Amino acid sequence: MAILIIAEHDNNTLQVATLSVLAAAAEIANYDSDSELHLLIIGCDCQAVVDMAQGVVGLSKILIADDLLYQYSLAENIAPLVVSLVEDTNQELKQIQDAKQAPFQIHYSHIMTSASTTGKDYQPRIAALLDVAQISDIISVESADTFKRPIYAGNAIATVRSSDVIQVITVRSSAFEPVPLNSSSLDNGNEVAVVELAAQADGGKTAFISAELTQSLRPDLTTAKVVIAGGRGLQNADNFVLLDSLADQLNAAVGASRAAVDAGFVANDLQIGQTGKIVAPDLYIAVGISGAIQHIAGITGSKVIVAINSDADAPIFDVADYGLVADLLDVLPELTQVLKSR
Repeated sequence: MAILIIAEHDNNTLQVATLSVLAAAAEIANYDSDSELHLLIIGCDCQAVVDMAQGVVGLSKILIADDLLYQYSLAENIAPLVVSLVEDTNQELKQIQDAKQAPFQIHYSHIMTSASTTGKDYQPRIAALLDVAQISDIISVESADTFKRPIYAGNAIATVRSSDVIQVITVRSSAFEPVPLNSSSLDNGNEVAVVELAAQADGGKTAFISAELTQSLRPDLTTAKVVIAGGRGLQNADNFVLLDSLADQLNAAVGASRAAVDAGFVANDLQIGQTGKIVAPDLYIAVGISGAIQHIAGITGSKVIVAINSDADAPIFDVADYGLVADLLDVLPELTQVLKSR
């Protein structure tokens, strides 16, 4: 048996989220001494990602599908490729589940990826093609078939046990510490075996049209050690400049609540919360954010939460480690100036 981890990358760099998924996979492997970790890299001209993956601790094999067909992460093309790596047909899988026994070998016991926008797109398709249930957004591994995941916007944690022969899982990357990259592994001759896969036929159902990428010199929201987020209390888009000035002093990423995004203050790629990005920085500073449960669901993994709000009854203070009841238009310039002076 082996565990298949589908890599997140941009054809040049392996994303940190995948290292967190590998950490979750390693915890599952601890329950079966014979389990191996296999990393699947799907892309185009992505040899740089393979080279980087060689330094990942704990990998037994790297599978690579490098073809123009996979230049863009279209779920309709990724799902059939992943399913092709499982020996058994849907009918045979059904027979196994009915009989509660496996008369033949199955390649992978688990298929895992991060709970990113892309992962949430192709994993349900993979699960459907295999006729199994998907387990979404796990935050803890209890055993090889039992996991914890948040429900009700993070207000409750469900423990889920699956009886499916193959577990199709998305992982909340902020809940697992990334596995280390060992840059000296190749120097020591510890090269991981690489298997090249043939591309599947084009599904023909979707086509890539265009992508609009936001360019920023700031850290990525999902991996930043410090995050400063603004809400509707900032009143307008111009006042978000105050967050930028403070972020410059802390090398922080800048985010926003859904209310601020819906009001048009900032672009939606900065949204933090249940319907936005999940963050787990060392320090999270919420400025002018009331603290709706949908927003709280996206920041509960933060080590320290600081809230600045003029409303002393704002729900954000219930989860904050430190709170300041004050006018943010007065506090932010003063705080920025103090940091500059130091």
